Amino acid sequence: MELEWQQQAGEKLMRILAFTLVISVMNATMFNIVLPKMSVDLHLSFSQASWVFAVYTLTYAIGSVIYGKLADTYKLKNLLTFGISLLFVGSLVGLAAQAYWMVLLGRILQAAGASVIPATAMIIPVRYFPAERRGRALGISATGLALGNALGPVVSALIVSLVHWRWLFCIPVFILFILPFYRKYLGDEQGKAGRIDWLGGGLLAGAVALLLLAVTNGGWILALASLMIFLLFIVRIRTAAEPFVQPRLFSNKGYSLGLSLAVLVMGIGYALPFLTPKLLADVNHLAPGVIGFAMVPAAVTSAILGRTGGKLADKRGNSFLFSTASVLLLICFVLLSSFTGMSPAFIAGFLIFGTVGQMFMQIALTNAISRTLPKEETGVGMGLLSMLNFLAGAVSTGIYSKIVDHGSGFHLNPLNAYQNAFVYSNLYFVLAMLHVGIFALYHLQFSRAAQKNNQTA
Repeated sequence: MELEWQQQAGEKLMRILAFTLVISVMNATMFNIVLPKMSVDLHLSFSQASWVFAVYTLTYAIGSVIYGKLADTYKLKNLLTFGISLLFVGSLVGLAAQAYWMVLLGRILQAAGASVIPATAMIIPVRYFPAERRGRALGISATGLALGNALGPVVSALIVSLVHWRWLFCIPVFILFILPFYRKYLGDEQGKAGRIDWLGGGLLAGAVALLLLAVTNGGWILALASLMIFLLFIVRIRTAAEPFVQPRLFSNKGYSLGLSLAVLVMGIGYALPFLTPKLLADVNHLAPGVIGFAMVPAAVTSAILGRTGGKLADKRGNSFLFSTASVLLLICFVLLSSFTGMSPAFIAGFLIFGTVGQMFMQIALTNAISRTLPKEETGVGMGLLSMLNFLAGAVSTGIYSKIVDHGSGFHLNPLNAYQNAFVYSNLYFVLAMLHVGIFALYHLQFSRAAQKNNQTA
């Protein structure tokens, strides 16, 4: 009876979570489109205005792992209540903002609250669904993420065409209305009571913050400071009685390798939403509004196929879904490398293969990683995965920017004949080759582990 109730609660929670993820993703990305307008209204340089996005990302990345750790000790429903309430407060501050510092404060408070959502999105499928049905749940989450990415630019453009950009702060308020449903369907699961190693958590947060700042602003001093603080974090978790992260977590070969692959996959995947708009602007000379529409078909297709990817993981296994994703991504990157410079309609079509492939790969990797974690370390383990996803995006986009700025006078792919697109063609070609290596590593580790489990069973 209790198991049946848990399954029914899990199904309802996934629907609520999908809606939450749509709003959360929209809230994270909507302000990008209004940064030029914001810089004019508040008399800022564009680099100053861009901190509205940077400070949100920074707080969000750190918060996701902290909430994950807290979820191993405290009730998830209470953490969600606190996080969503803080998100609401941040929205009110931003809506009332008349100065730059209030806008920043609003976004910091929003991110500090909203960062409970990625931790929740990782934990609910693991806690409420058995391994053989977890893929479907992760597919529902992926659908919410894809819908948020598709709707964000459209809704943002619509709102700012009718009212002031400050009204964008109101969008997350919709999450407040579904908080009672989380309170109703989330159980009272609570981990083992114990002390939280706030010093260890602070060292990890400091290392992440400095690394993101180093990537955003450049400078070896910040990167070196990040490395030093990270080394202190390692010393701390090896000497503390109850460390923020148990060192044995990283001794788990399956988890460590899965985490490494996820970082590579996310870093490569960011090339699609980050490089493609720049390509369409630099090579095809499209206006920003048209570029946004070119990205919509891929996002909509991903939203439609999200649940299909999850079902494939459950029926055919993670390895099958990962292989399918690898093929789709290889097709996308090879086509982009070969035909960069052609009509934007072709680029929009190529993106569909890559965006769907990236989503399938995330489902397969998240599902595989979740199976390597013991129950008592699910929160912090999945929280670290979420945080590293953000770090991978920040670092990879910084690398891509520098490569594009440097340009290229040669081409790795002989099929590409557009000289002004050589640098993009070369990048996509290298990313395709990297995916071949990732495919081999994944099957070497997880397929072998799956075969061993089947033989044991």
